Amino acid sequence: MALTLSYFSWVRERMGIAGEAVTPPDTVATVAELIAWLAARDEAGARAFAEPARIRAAVSGGMAAPDATLPRDGEVALFPPVTGG
Repeated sequence: MALTLSYFSWVRERMGIAGEAVTPPDTVATVAELIAWLAARDEAGARAFAEPARIRAAVSGGMAAPDATLPRDGEVALFPPVTGG
């Protein structure tokens, strides 16, 4: 699975990057599992995803619930509930 991640607002600030390409392990199949994996991956992820209930996701351009299945290859945007310009 190869995903292109985009981070917005304070998620981007805490990650220190606007986005990245990742290949999560096969055990990561949902949005919630992706967020948990990112939080456990490094210190920046731990800061950005410390409160996973506050993170919203869009998968391939559409809003996605935490239990949404990730595509094999695609784009995932991660952001807080409210973002400004």
